[in-house]
Amino acid sequence: MAEAVTAAVLLIGNELLSGRTQDANLRFIATRLADMGIVLAEARVVTDDEDQIVAALNALRTRYDYVFTTGGIGPTHDDITADSVGKAFGRRVVYDPRVVALLEASYRGRGMELNEARLRMARVPEGAELIENSISAAPGFRVENVYVMAGVPSIMQVMFDALAPGLRRGRPVLARSVSVHLPEGTLAAGFRDLQARYAAIQMGSYPFYRDGKYGADLVLRGTDAATLADAIAALKAMLAALGGDPVETTA
Repeated sequence: MAEAVTAAVLLIGNELLSGRTQDANLRFIATRLADMGIVLAEARVVTDDEDQIVAALNALRTRYDYVFTTGGIGPTHDDITADSVGKAFGRRVVYDPRVVALLEASYRGRGMELNEARLRMARVPEGAELIENSISAAPGFRVENVYVMAGVPSIMQVMFDALAPGLRRGRPVLARSVSVHLPEGTLAAGFRDLQARYAAIQMGSYPFYRDGKYGADLVLRGTDAATLADAIAALKAMLAALGGDPVETTA
């Protein structure tokens, strides 16, 4: 069996931790990586602080095949991701002439000035590869296994689409879900035994309270369709034996 391809996401920005901005990027990246067979093993959120960003990058990039960052590459003083990535890799941050040319053409076409603040978006670690931005021209960039993208979801998504063809794939992760009106405490022992029986399948329980009843959504994930189907069948049988009414739902 091919070795798993792993990844981490680093979300950067004070606004995420203050609650002012609700993150939409992690879900998009996680979904796309699962479709590509890349295991998203960790996600972190850090403030706009260089030391925190550098420490997180250095921890994640040595642990996983890929690290994807979002946020902090705009024109304002608190956009410090490029400097932080440069520091993490020991590279100078320079005005990349390729990016300067892209920005000049973009702002000229919109009748706007490429002022000092906007020119900040041309600063990348020396030797970085650019990630295309088909919306607003200012690119993301890659240094070794770290991919740096914008925080604005629409822009991050086109950047991810641009870089995705170059990523090494694994086996796509399949997911199936069963909903049942049984309290978690009732099904926990059987669910634990099922996990031990199907060690290659990731199993998670997500409780709910609906229509005056306690219940749980049980989600199973794996890369082998046949094994996943066997596990789902065993799960339904176990829940029915406990008096439940298991219904397969969209995972």
